[in-house]
Amino acid sequence: MPFFSVRDVHAWYGESYIVQGVSFDIDKGEVLSLLGRNGAGKTSTLRTLARTDTPALRRGEIWLDGVPLHKMKAYQAAGAGVQLVPEDRRIIGGLTVEENLVLAQVTGKKGWALEEIYDHFPRLYERRTQDAVTMSGGEQQMLAVARALARDIKILFLDEPYEGLAPVIVQEIEKIVRQIRDLGITTIIVEQNAIAALRLSDRAVIMDSGEVVFSGPAKEVLDNPQLRDEYLAI
Repeated sequence: MPFFSVRDVHAWYGESYIVQGVSFDIDKGEVLSLLGRNGAGKTSTLRTLARTDTPALRRGEIWLDGVPLHKMKAYQAAGAGVQLVPEDRRIIGGLTVEENLVLAQVTGKKGWALEEIYDHFPRLYERRTQDAVTMSGGEQQMLAVARALARDIKILFLDEPYEGLAPVIVQEIEKIVRQIRDLGITTIIVEQNAIAALRLSDRAVIMDSGEVVFSGPAKEVLDNPQLRDEYLAI
């Protein structure tokens, strides 16, 4: 069995059929880009895989290292090693950077120690006593990723990590994702900046209207302008 396997997953928002028979596999340590135009169902798929309450999974299976995530709630999936960094980051205001990191380790198994986090994210060390929501967008994205790594982690889901960031900050976030990849952490990236995501990825899945229309090597998408034009508009 692959390290992470999605098998014929179907999910709804109320009566709206959003995720329509999605299937793909990822091996341990791989980075996968989940791509498509706005409204293709990318974020809905990621939320389904993370076992959030919405959209509601009605059919299909999700397996992580032999564990059936499809039978779990979000908090149980998190305990099994799933860490989702949502688009809005959900940094807690009124708490310092370090307090946000410590709070992530209050329950469940711990991941990286603070020293290890600060070693990989030196800017967070510099900002550790600062109110977290007063940092720049790029720094908050670093904190959101670091907070996920502070938990016991088997797979990392990144939802639009470059959203709203200046190009120079995007480059910094790319370095972080590259570090995560080099550390062997299995990762799924949902991103509108498809080229940037593909350059960091081993595999790619392209969605259109809630369905998978391509699944294969990321390089194949980079080398196929017709495919990119048809489904990604780039």
